[in-house]
Amino acid sequence: MWPVAGASAYNLGFPTRSCNGAKRTTMDPMINAPLRILVADGRQERLQEVADTLTGLGHHALSELELARVGPVTAAERPDVAIVIVGEGSEHALSMIGKIVHEAACPVIALLDVEDPDFVKEAAKRGIFAYLTRSEDTRELASSFDIVLQRFAEYHALEGAFGRRAVTERAKGILMERHAVDEQEAFNMLRAEARSAGRKLTDVAEAILASHRLLPNRHLKQSASDPGARHSDG
Repeated sequence: MWPVAGASAYNLGFPTRSCNGAKRTTMDPMINAPLRILVADGRQERLQEVADTLTGLGHHALSELELARVGPVTAAERPDVAIVIVGEGSEHALSMIGKIVHEAACPVIALLDVEDPDFVKEAAKRGIFAYLTRSEDTRELASSFDIVLQRFAEYHALEGAFGRRAVTERAKGILMERHAVDEQEAFNMLRAEARSAGRKLTDVAEAILASHRLLPNRHLKQSASDPGARHSDG
């Protein structure tokens, strides 16, 4: 489930200003890159309005009129994010948001054209990455997207850091077992190889994991070469 955020910079806790040339935070390179954004709404006029706004901001907008097709379309087109425009505050709309979030192959942002605060609160519980409330101002919409996409970039950067750490830990374990060394020595071996080969430490760790999968199990190999070992108690 994606972490839920509102549209306000104050709600997110970021010192962010945008659109009119003011301060931005450290994830700017990712935020400034054009995004592929799927926009979904059953209302053609509103769909086109939002798509045109995103295109004017430098992004590539894909349009989908059938909300029920958001899941399959995100799987086929692989957009960076999907924007689902919700124009009614009903139980059916809430169910549709939940279905879309469950099926989508990317984070989902809900653009809520609904003024009912209770509906907005319930929609935020449906697993969306973030929600935006209706705005006719292009600059305000752009500012909201800057904030939401920055949070998304930071979330995935953190997730990636945990993944890299896990790879390194597994590689150290292999070296400790193969060379009968402690954890610090295993890390030193990884670092030395990375420096001598001019590669990133995580790249070396991944290479160790890949090669380890191709090697025979050392204990099985020893048992095969010494059939009497399994009968040592006799």
